[in-house]
Order: sequence, then C-alpha cells, then structure tokens
Amino acid sequence: MQTDHLSQKSSFIRVRPRQRIQILLAGDLLCAGFALFVALYIWALQDEWLSFSAEFIRTRTPLWYFFLPLIWVFLLLELYDLRKASQKRDTLRATLMAAFIALVLYLFVYFLFDENTPLPRLAIGIFIPMVALFTFAWRLLYISVFTARPFLRRILILGAGKTGRSILEIIRRTRTEVFHIIGFIDDKKQNELIEGIPVVGNRHSLEDIVGRFGVTDIICAINKNLPPDLLEKLTQFEENGIEVTTASQVYEELTGRIPIHLHDTEWLIRTFYSDVHSTSSYILSKRVIDFFAGVAGTIGFILLLPIISLAIVVESGFPIFIKQERVGKNGQPYTLIKFRSMYQAKEKSAQIQPTLMHDQRITLVGKVLRKSHLDEIPQFLAILQGKMSLIGPRAEITSLVSHFQKEIPFYRARLLAKPGLTGWAQVHQSYAATVEETVEKLEYDLFYIKHRSLLLDMQIIVRSISQVLGLRGR
Repeated sequence: MQTDHLSQKSSFIRVRPRQRIQILLAGDLLCAGFALFVALYIWALQDEWLSFSAEFIRTRTPLWYFFLPLIWVFLLLELYDLRKASQKRDTLRATLMAAFIALVLYLFVYFLFDENTPLPRLAIGIFIPMVALFTFAWRLLYISVFTARPFLRRILILGAGKTGRSILEIIRRTRTEVFHIIGFIDDKKQNELIEGIPVVGNRHSLEDIVGRFGVTDIICAINKNLPPDLLEKLTQFEENGIEVTTASQVYEELTGRIPIHLHDTEWLIRTFYSDVHSTSSYILSKRVIDFFAGVAGTIGFILLLPIISLAIVVESGFPIFIKQERVGKNGQPYTLIKFRSMYQAKEKSAQIQPTLMHDQRITLVGKVLRKSHLDEIPQFLAILQGKMSLIGPRAEITSLVSHFQKEIPFYRARLLAKPGLTGWAQVHQSYAATVEETVEKLEYDLFYIKHRSLLLDMQIIVRSISQVLGLRGR
C-alpha cells in the first residue's frame, strides 16, 4: 500500500467493489468454460480419435457435466472476498483447496459407479487440473491489473480521531492492496502526521483536496453529528460518483466483523437490531437445508458410532459422549452432545475451561476427532430436532455466557440466532481462549447475524468443508 500524499491528481479508473466481483465472476466462468472445452476435446481424442463434434457431445456427455463451471465457481466463493482476491497467497491456497475438494468429489463419483456406467471420468479428471491452472493464471492477471495505481481506490479519511486511526490500522493490518490513502481531513489536527499519514486539510478545503488528489472514496470516521455544511458536501460528492462510506462499513468490508468498539448502545438499538430480521423465504430455506443436513448427518453418525465408540473405549474407557448445557436461541438452554475427546478424570474442568493449543487434556483419539471435527457429529441430532442450525454462532456454555455478558458489550446479541455446527466465526477463528479473542469471535457472530443470507451460508459451508478436509480442527 502506497501513501504518496504529495502527488497531484493522477489518472485512475473507477471500478466499484461490486463491479470487481462481477469481473472476477465473469473471468472464473470463462476459465471454467475453456477448461470444460479442453477436457471434452482431449476426451474425444482419447475415446473416438479425432471425432470431437456436436454428435459426440450429444451422445457421450451427460447434461450435468456442463454444470461443472457453476460447481467450480461455488467452490471458489471464498475468493470473492476482495481483500483475499488481491493477495497471491490467499488466491493460491483457495484455488488449491477448491481443486482438492473437487478431486475428493470426483473420486467419490469414480468409486461409487462401476466402469459400465456412462460417466465422463476422463473428462472430469482432466477438467480439475485444467480449471485450477486457468483460474490461478486469470487471478494473477487480475491482481497485477487491479492493484496497479490507476485502479486503486484513492481514499480520504474524514476524522483523525480514535475511529479514523482504527480504520487506518485495519487497512494496514489486512494488507488491503486496493487502497491508496491520500490522508486525513480534520478541523483540529491540520498539518499533523498520524502513523505516517498526513492531515491534508479541514472540512472547508475538502472540495479542493478531492479535486486535486483525484479522490474516489471518502471514509467518514466521525461518530458525532456532522455539521450541516459538511453533510451537504458529502451528499454532493456521492451525487458526483465519489463513494462516501462510514468507518463501520469499511471495517465490515475488510474484516467480516461488526466493530463493537466503534459503537455505543444507541447504535446497537438504532442500526443493528433493524438489520437482523431475516425474510420468511430465507428462514424457510434455512430450515429445509437444516432438515436435510440433519438427516444426512444423523445417518453418518449412526454409521460411525461403532468405530468411534470402540476407539474411545479402548484408549480411555467410558463414557463415550459428553453432555453440556449450552445456551441456544433467545437464551433458551439445551443439552449439547459430543464424542468425548478429553480424559474422563478432567472432563468436569474441561467444561468450564477453554481449550488451549496442544491441550494436555485431549486424548490421542480426541486429537483425531477434533482435527476432523468428527467429535461434533452427534450434534446433527440437535439440528434435526430444531435446537441447532447447520450454520450459526457457536453454542456457548451457560456459565460463560453469564460471565461474558458482564465483560463484553452486546454479547447477548449473538443469541438472536440459533447456534450452529459451523459458522462465520468458526471458519475465521479457532476456539477463543481469552477475552480479546472472545470479542473478536463476537464481532464475527454479529456480522453473520446482520448479513445472513443463503449466499453467505454457502460460503461458510465451502470454507467448513475445506477445514474438515484440511484437518484444521482443534
């Protein structure tokens, strides 16, 4: 990220975040479509020897094969986060994980059906490495182009107080390559240098600065009521195509969290609660997904029960399960059941103490269960009963909820949704062991509750699958 605050207005190309996502989606679909064509062509050469034709496609290729590009885009949902899309390491990791998940699904299909079943095994086997290669090459091209100077969002931060400094810190910490920070606007701190970024003027010189530096975005980091003249200027900027956003919006965009430290109780009542009510169609869709996930998970639980039970008993005896009282939606308690992963003698203390990295209480079998998340599989029974959802905030122990309510503002707001087997916080953060980590987890939970949708749920499911296959449980 550059901070060339002395330069005059330079040429830039205005591409809004939504347009960037559309560009990424179009490029991914083109790459997947081209990979599909290459795979079909090689399959035809192998199978029919130079007879690749419309007749070959019609007679040999099942209809569902042409939906592979859509499946690939679904597996890439994580990379439609613009911050990750601008990072080469995140792009490589997400592309490889999408290819790995696709390979696992391919192997499942390969061994599920016999050789006499008309399946394009060869074509799928070629498609996966081809689409991963083409997609990664396209994403590298996107990074090189859209992190170039003409495409950077030229930012002014309105307000150099605590909130403005917090936004600057977040931009730097998240290594957001799409921002070029011009400076701060503040009436009381003119000509100061804040964390290496200058205060370039006050609200009276705002129009001149916007024109001189080619500003594309203004981040309003003032929590108190804006002066009428400043509010009018911001409205005019928005009318002229300059995007005016609040510090809270930028924080959410960059971190996927709700910034509870930037807000007071009045904001929670005025803004957050007005955004948390889901539509009836989403509620119905979510319940349908929960039902089918509950049925599938319960079948898996029944099939794995003898093997896991035997492993637990052989290593550390009974009991096989642990039961804990957890707090569900609207503060209603329910009993959570998991496979026991800690030594029996210390189970009581494990119920009230957070799990630590390399925790000595965890058994050898428990390590495998936790890494693979198989210790969680009995919770599908609660999903089937409607006490839990497939996706939502992690259910917390009753005593800890009472404790955190006293320590952390807005903590009880996470109880507005059903607890989930996985969730936005779970795919971003491991178990919270400190109050600071609990605050961060709460911010993720509140973000999910505020923005929950089927698209966000699908993104969480993809990330959860990658965590399970990558054995990243704890």
